[in-house]
Amino acid sequence: MSDAALAFDDLAARLKPECERIVAQYEYPRSALLPLMHLFQQHEGYVSRDAMRFAAGMLGVTPAVVESTVSFYTLFYRRPVGKYMLQVCRGLSCSLGNAGDIMAYFREKLGIGHLQTTPDGVFSYEEVECLAACDRAACMQVNLEFVYDLTPAMVDEMLASMRAGTYAVAPMVQTQAPPPTWSVRPDGEVSTGRKAPGATGVQSPDNAGGVGDAAGLIMLDRIVNRDVAFYEGTRERAVRDSRAVAEVVASEGDRAGH
Repeated sequence: MSDAALAFDDLAARLKPECERIVAQYEYPRSALLPLMHLFQQHEGYVSRDAMRFAAGMLGVTPAVVESTVSFYTLFYRRPVGKYMLQVCRGLSCSLGNAGDIMAYFREKLGIGHLQTTPDGVFSYEEVECLAACDRAACMQVNLEFVYDLTPAMVDEMLASMRAGTYAVAPMVQTQAPPPTWSVRPDGEVSTGRKAPGATGVQSPDNAGGVGDAAGLIMLDRIVNRDVAFYEGTRERAVRDSRAVAEVVASEGDRAGH
């Protein structure tokens, strides 16, 4: 057994009573998934695959269910991150202020970009959407603690005190050296993915497509004509005869190269 596996086994044994206490608070064990993941992240610095498998076994769900939940929330990290997570707001109010200059200054001082971690593992940097502190723009969060009215001088002071270990916000736990990025799918890979049939030929990146998608129009017609059934006990819908939809989806998929 590897040292990492032994270390996790020790951690799981120490946290198991707290995990059981958390699960006992809920009528349905699965409801404890998010608190369990927060607990492990507090002790590992990220949510490891071992932690997800452990939670799956405790809650009676598959590891895939746990990972699909963890991957949905941006505040869970599936890879190790820096001791200080620096998240600068790029929302409208901050952008109308000096957020653009602040973000450029951070990138210059840290030598890294969006979704990256410094080689020494101290800082991870992210440019995020609105942090809901518009009256104190430009703002950011350091390990989820707010910092307001940012200036370049504040950035210099902040980074210096973090490196010296005197910053007011405690560093996050770091059980493993972080890689250059914690993003499981870097932004560059997303642009190479296939489009849905309804988006094929749509040039604007702000237009998801779908207008005129024949499969969608057939489903809409069937809903209007009451050919769609909503089964008892669920809100799932189903077409009584889906052959027409299947034929359209297949032909659209062939045209899109699927």
